[in-house]
Amino acid sequence: MADNVDVVVVGVGVGGEETAGRLAQAGLRVVGIESRLVGGECPYYGCIPSKMMIRAANLIAETRRVDGMAGTATVEPDWAPVAKRIREEATDTWNDQVAVDRLVKKGATIIKDRATIAGPNTVRAGDREYEASRGIVIATGTIPAVPPIDGLAGTPYWTNREAIEAETLPASILVLGGGAIGMELAQVFARFGAKVTVIEGAAEVLSMEEPESGVLAREALERDGVTFRTGAHAQRVGYSGDTFTVTLADGSSVTGEKLLVATGRRIATDDLGLDKLGLDPKARRIEVDEHVRAGDKVWAIGDVTGVGAFTHNAMYQADIAVRDILQEAGAPTASYHAMPRVTFTDPEIGAVGMTEKRARDAGLTVRTGSTPIPASTRGWIHKAGNEGFIKVVADADRGVLVGATSAGPTGGEVLSALALAVHAAVPVHTLRQMIYAYPTFHRAIGEALKEL
Repeated sequence: MADNVDVVVVGVGVGGEETAGRLAQAGLRVVGIESRLVGGECPYYGCIPSKMMIRAANLIAETRRVDGMAGTATVEPDWAPVAKRIREEATDTWNDQVAVDRLVKKGATIIKDRATIAGPNTVRAGDREYEASRGIVIATGTIPAVPPIDGLAGTPYWTNREAIEAETLPASILVLGGGAIGMELAQVFARFGAKVTVIEGAAEVLSMEEPESGVLAREALERDGVTFRTGAHAQRVGYSGDTFTVTLADGSSVTGEKLLVATGRRIATDDLGLDKLGLDPKARRIEVDEHVRAGDKVWAIGDVTGVGAFTHNAMYQADIAVRDILQEAGAPTASYHAMPRVTFTDPEIGAVGMTEKRARDAGLTVRTGSTPIPASTRGWIHKAGNEGFIKVVADADRGVLVGATSAGPTGGEVLSALALAVHAAVPVHTLRQMIYAYPTFHRAIGEALKEL
């Protein structure tokens, strides 16, 4: 017989943990089912450990910038303390007991097993079945999307997981994919002395962002010694004698000791039983409405919804789901027009809302303005490592910003003001009347607005 509960949360990653914990604290009987690590990819193999790596790599670069500005300095990169710190954060063996205990303390029941949806409101895990009177929340996240390149399967290639777990770094590494993850890790490895080659089938890296962002990132990584092969798709992978060989569409080939596959991610819903809920099990994402409902008594949150694979989006959707399940008066509805995102290269590249191309493709009357960070007083003071720019994208008919990019030494932090402007549809006229502190990086926002 099925155990009667209020809510079953299938997948207890970042969003699932938030949902299960808050519903349990509200007094509901909640079961969270997770076959991997409770807490999800972010704390163990994603944003947190990768940013530890980036912080360490940036310290190396910043130390090297002392020359000519503050004296002389030398640094000898050492990966050992980086690997040690990551293991300490992940409790040595990537153990999620702390996260499990945190949820149990809030009143949730956590089942470490694979979930299968057996029917409406019913989920099976192992030999137990749970019937949820209020419904099911699907938050199973994503897994690496490995392209079907001839010869790749069966080789000891890396995904983000193996890259994060590395206790030593290879002398050379090939990075397949020039998106945010590939670019961030490529720069880290290069700054720690590895010979890095990035392979990207598109004409430029960071192709989902402004073209200026891709150019900026590529030039920055090239100064760190990274080699790029863009506009040439990988056609074949060979592995022999501890060496990877990737043959490109133009007939050329590149070799490296390791191969990191960073070509995106796909939703982790294989064999989950979505069809039992009337959902398409082969869909690339689970469609949700403004209440993140995927059906009757079914909610989906986080990466499985395809609305940006970001921790902050999972938390945002979790809040909407929780308040909808609790039937709170005035519960918010989802809006993604001001989705912020940051590529944590050096310089950081923050962006929010639409790029110029997307705005034009949407039929908007577009005006843009931009200004280089080195032209600002703070950029001139900063000098070494001051590359970057502010770009704003406006809907001229409405007189508001619909997108913006903040690239620079603190690009992700400067982005906050631009994200607020896009989210709240603050009139450009109002933004122009603001007082921007001097001398700051964010003061360049005012200069970009003048260029609209």
